[in-house]
Amino acid sequence: MDIDQLIGSSTSPCRTVSQEDQVLEKNGSCDPDKILQCPYDKNHQIRNSRFPFHILKCRKNHPKLAKELRACPFNARHLIPKQELAQHIEMCENRRSPEESEGKDEDFAWRVPVLPQENPCKTEDWDMEADDHVAPFVLWRSVCIYIATV
Repeated sequence: MDIDQLIGSSTSPCRTVSQEDQVLEKNGSCDPDKILQCPYDKNHQIRNSRFPFHILKCRKNHPKLAKELRACPFNARHLIPKQELAQHIEMCENRRSPEESEGKDEDFAWRVPVLPQENPCKTEDWDMEADDHVAPFVLWRSVCIYIATV
């Protein structure tokens, strides 16, 4: 069954990622003010910085269409109809083959430097600082403090 027949043309996926969109995404995907079109409703124009939040909200408002769309495994912003997902995966610009990443030390950015662990203050002794003159705890005993009012 066609998505347009299932839900109606006003709520069908507006478009898939075109070549023009791919070029724009490569050049300005980090621009937070870039305007994107919602894949659930063509009337929604969203800033790039708000796009992930909008997609979650719109997915709840269009549950039938959400069942027909799948997220690209390389870029979750690419929402593709189920039938076209395999073709998109082969052509996605965010896809990287293992040959491209060979020889590159990409996990260098994920390495966290390990600092030697040292005691910041070697003269500090918490046992000496403990208060030995604390009143013992007595069950069912309460201390009442009366406040004088003027």
